[in-house]
Amino acid sequence: MTIELKAPTLPESVPDGTIATWYKNVGDTVSRDELLVDIETDKVVIEVVSPTDGVLKEIIKNTGDTIVSNEAIGSVTAGDASASPAAPAQAPQSAPTSTSSDESLPSPAAKKLISENALDGKSISGTGKDGRITKEDVVGHMQKPAPSESMSPVAATASADGRTEERVPMSRLRAKVAERLLHATQSTAMLTTFNEVNMKPIMDIRSRYKDQFEKTHDGVRLGFMSFFVRACIEGLKRFPAVNASLDGKEVVYHGYQDIGVAVGSPRGLVVPVLRNADNMGLAQIEKSIREYGLKAQDGKLAIDDLAGGTFTISNGGVFGSLLSTPILNPPQTAILGMHKIQERPMAVDGEVKILPMMYLALSYDHQMIDGKEAVQFLVTVKELLEDPTRLILEI
Repeated sequence: MTIELKAPTLPESVPDGTIATWYKNVGDTVSRDELLVDIETDKVVIEVVSPTDGVLKEIIKNTGDTIVSNEAIGSVTAGDASASPAAPAQAPQSAPTSTSSDESLPSPAAKKLISENALDGKSISGTGKDGRITKEDVVGHMQKPAPSESMSPVAATASADGRTEERVPMSRLRAKVAERLLHATQSTAMLTTFNEVNMKPIMDIRSRYKDQFEKTHDGVRLGFMSFFVRACIEGLKRFPAVNASLDGKEVVYHGYQDIGVAVGSPRGLVVPVLRNADNMGLAQIEKSIREYGLKAQDGKLAIDDLAGGTFTISNGGVFGSLLSTPILNPPQTAILGMHKIQERPMAVDGEVKILPMMYLALSYDHQMIDGKEAVQFLVTVKELLEDPTRLILEI
């Protein structure tokens, strides 16, 4: 029995996707739930797995092809491939796609990497079935050069005087991020207001209770981000315009707080969302952020993880940023930028004290938020962080 492989159903916000990598060739044995192909969208990479044990019969959509929701991309012949002679008999079907035995050795994913990096396929040793060159073989070959050589899939050219240039294809995610950021700067009246917060009270709490917190909450570590999320939630309740979004000529005031947390990934910036964050405690916030961070690094974020959001927090401080102006994440009206904690001399009650200070930046759309509201929101966040008891008492 032949089972058709279809692209997953994509949400309305993601009109199409691109076949990124096939991990199997026509005629290869596949197992149920084994990863067959990656589909790259503007937001995430979606994995398509085999629906059954059997043999990959056909590849309809090749690497680089564009697909839409539920479009057929291949087919699998169901059955116990290990006990059936069908698998080796079907393997030669892939042969007509190449004109020489050398060209048929690399898998599609390996062939794509070889082409993008202008590599000599004959110099790569294959470890796959029948000596086939796999994607891992190509990656391993690329890692052999000196550390100064770029590890990215690039096409490098050199001029007569030895100066090199590298051209890297822009991923769909990177292109979409660039498009959205450019749209934000062109379609909003974006302003940024700044303040600074004394982090010593939060640092003292963390230092005093971090071990007990980790034991009580099954290994979840107490960080700074959960305090910022809770402080922002309280500020958003007091200043609803900061939690609003723009839909055409209408302002949508949200009666909930879905907080987006900007995180970096190998494929670019992504903003997973803490849904109904108002109902989450510090431990649950920290756990969710950690899980999202791991998913982002592994490329496992789902589209639902990134959809929506009423307010965003971006922490450039983890990379050492002292001060920056974050760009809005439309259709949201505001974004908070955190920065590195740095000890500075501060005047406290007529005395100079060395305190761990952090600059905060709130970028907002002046079309919807007045400067007074933006400043008051940021001051509220500052006061709640400098006196965390306020977070408990909600005052």
